[in-house]
Amino acid sequence: MSPQAIPSPEPQLAAHSPETGSARRRRSRIALSAAGRVGLALVVFWMIVALLGPWIVPHRPGAVVSSEVFAPMSLRFPLGTDFLGRDMLSRILIGARYTVGLALAAALAASLAGTVLGLLVAISGRWVEEAVSRILDAIICIPSKIFALVMVAAFGSSVPLLLLTAAISYTPGAFRIARSLAVNLSVTDYVQAARVRGERRLHVACIEMLPNMIHPMLADFGLRFMFIVLLLSGLSFLGLGVQPPAADLGSLIRENISGLGEGAPAVILPAIAIATLTIGVNLMIDALPGRGRRTERGGAA
Repeated sequence: MSPQAIPSPEPQLAAHSPETGSARRRRSRIALSAAGRVGLALVVFWMIVALLGPWIVPHRPGAVVSSEVFAPMSLRFPLGTDFLGRDMLSRILIGARYTVGLALAAALAASLAGTVLGLLVAISGRWVEEAVSRILDAIICIPSKIFALVMVAAFGSSVPLLLLTAAISYTPGAFRIARSLAVNLSVTDYVQAARVRGERRLHVACIEMLPNMIHPMLADFGLRFMFIVLLLSGLSFLGLGVQPPAADLGSLIRENISGLGEGAPAVILPAIAIATLTIGVNLMIDALPGRGRRTERGGAA
């Protein structure tokens, strides 16, 4: 066979090059692993429960609907009853709203405050960095549970105080992550070029640096959320969290602890709810696309 009769492989390679290039990379960023999909499903489930719980409760959460305490699961009471004969399904639907809502609000506040302060010290003078860092170092030296106990003992337990306490406790950790990212980004070529162009500090922080901090800060936000769920649940278990007649998932465990010896669903199911929420967040964080990867403007990865 003559050399002219041999087909060239170049057209086939060219036809497949778009698929093996940027399209494949985009798909790999979007796709989640099996564990990530499980985590996402658990998180979405509890978010829906927290949003719709008050509208789909079968009974009033505080109403005694049965003369049998710690009743087993049945068609009338799918999750049994608690130590007073109240419907546990209704109690968990309402309790999830407090647990998820408080933890989400506190994690958002801590992450936003930490990110803003991290960018501030990265674009400001040395004295600003020293002042902010030393104040937050003093806060982070206090264990979060000890700090929460002191705040509750001083001001009494209330939902706004729990929110503020959790946000203050976890802001220093978010600040350290944000500051490390911002300081590393401040010496990159495109940030230096923006400064040479005469861009203002606010422009450099918000346009040049912040977009490249989003992926790591989202992962850190998920961790803050998980830790705050455990903190608030622990406080409620000690009787220092959400106060009756309201209850979060930690409160439901505490008030039904007498049923643990007989394996009552009223004490086991709230614990499972906390576990599935925190495990789901953890699985989703581990599967975040592009987690820990910084991208520079101009196409550098």
